Amino acid sequence: MVFSWGLWIAFLAVAALSYLLGSLNFALILSRFLAKDDIRRHGSGNAGMTNILRTYGAKPAIATAAGDFLKAMAAVVLSRLIFRQAGIELVDAGYISGLFVLLGHLYPLYFKFKGGKGVMVSIAVIFLTNPPILLVLLLVILPVVFITRIVSLGSVLGAAVYPVLTYFLLWYRGEEPLYDTICAAVISLIIFYTHRENIKRLLNGTENRFGGPKK
Repeated sequence: MVFSWGLWIAFLAVAALSYLLGSLNFALILSRFLAKDDIRRHGSGNAGMTNILRTYGAKPAIATAAGDFLKAMAAVVLSRLIFRQAGIELVDAGYISGLFVLLGHLYPLYFKFKGGKGVMVSIAVIFLTNPPILLVLLLVILPVVFITRIVSLGSVLGAAVYPVLTYFLLWYRGEEPLYDTICAAVISLIIFYTHRENIKRLLNGTENRFGGPKK
């Protein structure tokens, strides 16, 4: 049966494992370990790589990005193993795990449910579920960020393009695109939500540029 107890148990195990791994917010962990501080008290107030870079420098930012990427990778790999052991092949556990590790990053259990914006975690999920799409997204996003020096613009642009690319790539391959496209759209909507204040500033022309004065 498709909707069996085994499926629901595996789904709950994947959701719980991914959320708990996602709650390991490395921006917060590193700011407390290195500076006995809370990164949310500085800059944008966001517990993410960009704010770490502005506040503490390049090395902690690289460590933050690596930690957030690796926790998402661990969640997806372990979740796929759980589904494989349960004999579930109906859907890719990577997307399910990706959504919950993203929620854990945004609302971390260990840090009073206030985390980052989820860009690096989303990049890791895309890398593990559909690497060619990540390559295209980076080819689109990186020049925009480099030219404008507005990191949030790249994040929002990537979120807008991601589900569209997912649909057309799978359609071109002759694969069923519905499940992947829906999951990609949900991830994009989450990124839009976490960047809602950035979007307002982008529309008003007041968004901060990296390396420039904070407005």
